[in-house]
Amino acid sequence: MFTVVIVGRPNVGKSTLFNRMISSEDKIKAITDRLPGVTRDINCGVARWDDKQFSVVDTGGFFPEEKIKDLIQQQIIEQIEMAISEADLIIHLLDGKEGILPEDIETAKKLRQTGKEVLWVVNKIDDSSKLGRIYDFYIIGTDQLIPVSAITGYGFEELINRILEKIPKVQTEKTDKEQMPKIAIIGRPNVGKSTIINVLLGKKRMIVSPLPGTTRDAVDSVCTYYGRKYLLIDTAGIKRLSYYKRELSHEVYVEKMAYFKALRSIERADVAALVIDAVEGIVNQDQKIAGMVAEQKKGLIILINKWDLIPHNEREKKAKFFSDEIKHKLWFVDYAPYLTVSAMEKTRLTKIFPLVDEILKQYRKRVSTSELNRLFNLKLKDIVLFSEAKELRFYYVTQVSTEPPAFVIFVNDQSAVRQHHIKFLEKLLRETFDFKFTPVNIKIKQRK
Repeated sequence: MFTVVIVGRPNVGKSTLFNRMISSEDKIKAITDRLPGVTRDINCGVARWDDKQFSVVDTGGFFPEEKIKDLIQQQIIEQIEMAISEADLIIHLLDGKEGILPEDIETAKKLRQTGKEVLWVVNKIDDSSKLGRIYDFYIIGTDQLIPVSAITGYGFEELINRILEKIPKVQTEKTDKEQMPKIAIIGRPNVGKSTIINVLLGKKRMIVSPLPGTTRDAVDSVCTYYGRKYLLIDTAGIKRLSYYKRELSHEVYVEKMAYFKALRSIERADVAALVIDAVEGIVNQDQKIAGMVAEQKKGLIILINKWDLIPHNEREKKAKFFSDEIKHKLWFVDYAPYLTVSAMEKTRLTKIFPLVDEILKQYRKRVSTSELNRLFNLKLKDIVLFSEAKELRFYYVTQVSTEPPAFVIFVNDQSAVRQHHIKFLEKLLRETFDFKFTPVNIKIKQRK
């Protein structure tokens, strides 16, 4: 996914701009929420505008080398440099109220040395009367400054348009590895992710240890199943968020980097496989990780691992328990199929691959407008709903994109649509056109 990284001095408004970029103007359906921070200084989210999407990374304050006073600041800089290395476009955010500082010029030099494309954006220009503030910033060495206000939204549309222009319209021909279905194996530490991959590969590709945190980086491996190749991405275990609030030692710093890379792995994948410990059950952190997948609108398979530790006479009861738990605790990914597996006994793991194929088939499916409106004429043509004394009519529907399937539904009064209406329409589309295992996007628009 096209990646935009926001950098700049502390307190220039990076996080405010980040929040505005990943927010949706569509009040009916919240497309994106802020993802939990990799550290107190880095956040990652997905922005969707005009049927395009891109990844946004909010970084900590960028310090010139002579102002780095301690290990924490040094490690923050390393995190920022890692984020920049993965960027397709960099936003250098400047403070229009405070003016140009030597640190800004030094940062601009460093950004130019990366060879990446940079947009120089002057923040805190609340309205046109403040435009005079930007002239001092031309000394930074550019003739293209974008004035914005991250708080009021002034100039924001122009910034978004400039970003959308940079996103390639035609994707280049994919390599063999890029064409393979990509499966990210995710979950908490020590739930058996690396062991599962070793079994699927038929060899010890990953280091396996009873100690949590053995895997630090995302590691790619190619697996062949009945002649079809899949790319397996093993990720570091994602710890509970409170863990990252502890004092920043070197060990915690490494773990935070692993967390950030795990987020990026989910973004890279076509389907995520969330591994859950059958003995411990679905815990709060499993819910948070599933939320990250839902946030990225990726396909999802739930693997209930360590099934061998469940006594045989309790397995039927335990399977029913997990079926209910998934509906209750993971209701927001109710489209995700689940399997009970054992990496130690090598049971049912290969069932992942047919499920991945089916998920991707649905993920990439397109339904013609005529078929969609035939359904609407049959089911909704004469239905009038009332929401808070407002009459609500559904007119027609069209599919605007795939991966995941996205639909726009036109109504007489957008303000009358509520979340239960969205769920009803989603269920109708899923059951009629076999979107059982894929996330589905629905956007409501008012017919003019």
